[in-house]
Parts: sequence; C-alpha cells; structure tokens
Amino acid sequence: MELNENARIDTSQVDDRRGSGGGGGLGGIPIPIGGGRGGIVGLVIAVVVALVGGGFGLNAATNGGDEPRGDNASLEQKCSAEDALQQLDCRNALYVNSIQAYWQKALPEAFGEQYRPSRTVFFSQGVNTACGQADSGVGPFYCPADDLVYIDLTFYQVLAQQLGASGEFAQPYVLAHEYGHHVQDLLGTEAQMRRQQQRDPDSANELSVKLELQADCYAGAWAKNATGTADASGQKIFTSISEQDIQQAIDAAEKIGDDAISERANRPVNPDEFTHGSSAQRKEWFTRGYSTGDPKSCDTFRGSL
Repeated sequence: MELNENARIDTSQVDDRRGSGGGGGLGGIPIPIGGGRGGIVGLVIAVVVALVGGGFGLNAATNGGDEPRGDNASLEQKCSAEDALQQLDCRNALYVNSIQAYWQKALPEAFGEQYRPSRTVFFSQGVNTACGQADSGVGPFYCPADDLVYIDLTFYQVLAQQLGASGEFAQPYVLAHEYGHHVQDLLGTEAQMRRQQQRDPDSANELSVKLELQADCYAGAWAKNATGTADASGQKIFTSISEQDIQQAIDAAEKIGDDAISERANRPVNPDEFTHGSSAQRKEWFTRGYSTGDPKSCDTFRGSL
C-alpha cells in the first residue's frame, strides 16, 4: 500500500476529541467472559463485541448527551506537515477521506441515493455519544443516532498485538467496515433490520450477522476502488494497493470471526450465538465485495427484510 504524499488530508472529516475525557463505562454491552473478567481475554471479548460491529450494541435508548466538537487545530497542523503520512492519526484521516470519496460516487450510482458525509471521532479512553457512553474497550463503532464513527486509535495495538492482525491495511478495513454501517443507515437497511428483529426475536442473531457481513462486503467494494479515490483537488489518495494489502484485510476479518474469538477465549463455538459471522463468512463477504467492486453484490439479506 502506498499513499500519495501530494494528497491533501482533509481533517474536517475527523473530530479530534482525544484528551477531552467524555465519560467511561460501556453503554449497555453485556460481555460474557466465562472463566473470569480480568486480563486480555476480557478486553478481547469487549473489543470484538463492538469491533466492526457498528456500535449497535451500545444502548441507543440512552442519550449520552451532546459533546462539543473537538479542537482539530493541532491535528490540522500535524497533517499539513511534510511527514504527515508518518503519523497514525493523519493516515487514518486520509483513509476516511478515501472511503467517503468512494461512497460519494458509489452510493448514487449503485442505489440512486445521495451520500451524506459523516465524521470519524478520534477519542481516548471514553466518549459521550448519542448511543450512550462508551470506553476504549468496545473498539471502533458507528452510532446511528448521531451518524458518527468512533475510534480510539490505540485499538490498533490490540488488533495487532492481541488479535494477530498486524498488517497496515487492517486499519482502513476497520474504518471502511464502520462506514459500511453508515451506508446501511443512509439506505434504511439498519432500521429495517431492527424492526425485523423485533418482529422475529428468534432470528435476531442471524439478522445481526447479515448486517455485519454486508458491512464487510461494502468494505471490500471500497478496497477494490480505493486507488480511484481522490482528494478535493483531484490528487489520488492511494497510488497502489497490493494483493498483500488485501490479504491483510482478509486476515483481520478472519481474526475477528465469532468462532475465532470464542476459541481465543476458550469458550465453546456456538453458531447460534454468532452476531458478526464466522471467520469463513467474513472472508467470503469481504472477498465478494472486493472481487466484484460492486456494492450491489452485497445483498446478504436476500429479501429477508
């Protein structure tokens, strides 16, 4: 993967709230850990409950209160410097730029709907959201109540060191998945899925899996088209993405499959309890999005809504 050093990083698509506090505690996410709550096992379970899970586990009925936007001044200055691409936060801001540039064109072309941009909130330790309070343990998430993506960038250390997905391209994959949830929100897919869960509670987990796999597929569609995305002046954002990069995204998807997480936590693998999909399913649907490059190929629901 090579990013274009001449691409302008649009930090207005990021809300930098790091260091601003913002509350702690999980927003209503139950974390069944089994043999104990301590150590990395508990953290891994907490992360994967919400990782690339859209934040839908957060209690959307509990409004965490409006939090003022962060001060992006230092981030903007950092991301305007010559070494900007050496900075984790600047690279992630550029990934967000690419993902949103893709959907700006792809959403109307594929679905006839206009794309409404979202922001990614960088936070540290805890944050208030319209879905309730969250802390870093929940991993990256999307809150449909305020249409924002949230991430504590230290999560990538957990992803690499504890979950074994150390490739650089795992990072934009995570963000692209969360923006897949934003697309589902814009298209009404998420709301339809929630209504179907209420009508048919026995299928709640199955429907959740379909939502997650569709977001994986959307991430794959972006990855296929990422080298065609550009900044506001027309400069390409990615100059190249290799097959090794794509394999890094697939590896991340496999590492966070429900079965892989259960095995890592020494818990029985029970497909009836899956909420995000197995490793094989996550690989399959990301690969489908990537191989077709077409978000219309991502109909995991197949008329079930």
